[in-house]
Amino acid sequence: MNSSTNSSIENLGTDANEAAVEAVPSAADAAVHSEIAQESGDRVSALDASSAEVLEDGTANTAPSLDVADGGSVAPLDSASALDLQPATNTLLPDTGLDQLDSVIQMLDVGGPVVWILIVLSIVSVTITLLKLWQFAVLRPEKTDLVNKSLEHWKAGNAAFALSALEGARPVPSIVRYAMCGLNEGKDPHMLKEELTRRAQGYVHQLTALLRPLELIANLSPLLGLMGTVLGMIVAFQQMEAAGSQVDPAVLSGGIWQALLTTAAGLAVAIPVAAIHSWLERKAERSAWLLDDAVTQVFTFYFNPLMAVPSDKRADAGCVA
Repeated sequence: MNSSTNSSIENLGTDANEAAVEAVPSAADAAVHSEIAQESGDRVSALDASSAEVLEDGTANTAPSLDVADGGSVAPLDSASALDLQPATNTLLPDTGLDQLDSVIQMLDVGGPVVWILIVLSIVSVTITLLKLWQFAVLRPEKTDLVNKSLEHWKAGNAAFALSALEGARPVPSIVRYAMCGLNEGKDPHMLKEELTRRAQGYVHQLTALLRPLELIANLSPLLGLMGTVLGMIVAFQQMEAAGSQVDPAVLSGGIWQALLTTAAGLAVAIPVAAIHSWLERKAERSAWLLDDAVTQVFTFYFNPLMAVPSDKRADAGCVA
């Protein structure tokens, strides 16, 4: 019995020792885990504190510099804050005018002398256009209300009323009046037509003056642009030849767009000039046709036996030679 009791006691001691040995690592692991958790919590707290400080600094820097008083009114900015904010506002507004001027100067430099010639031609064409518009506004060659009214009186046999309706210094009424006066005075019709033709040609020459330079500019501008393109391509290929086997595609592309710039400039000058020339030429042709039609009606109704002007009314016309 004593031996069995001793063996039981030894077994219990062995189990207790093993449980103690197993408990020691468990306690050590728990202590280690608690220390790691505490250190992690301290680090998280430190990070939260740093984040809070950063947010406070950012809020202080970005907050508007307006102080709210007790009554709800907003206090004005001080001079130091205004000076600090002013440069930042100016940097946000780029000077686009200077950038555009620089780009235009660069294009003129790239285009070379051909672009400068085209600019001179464009200035000349604008000047001629303004002069012709002023001339047509003063002469008003397509305004035929006075001539039509005079022809109505002339067809009705009222030479005096027909001539009085044409009083004025404009070319078309003055030429028609001269035709009526010449017929009333009994001048030679052949000689009268020669004189009327001379005056009409002088009038039409005034209307068509300076139109030939516009036509020349419209024809030469694309050719000048093409010449600039050819010269630019020659320079680009010379650069490629000088580069040898180490050819940079950027050099070729840059030379091509620089060469095509002159063609675009030539077309930009030629297209509006050609349109303006065609419009002004059409107005001159229409004015010449209206004048020829009015003079023809004067002769037609004068020599028509059914519409001839009575001799008693010719003396009352009051023509001035």
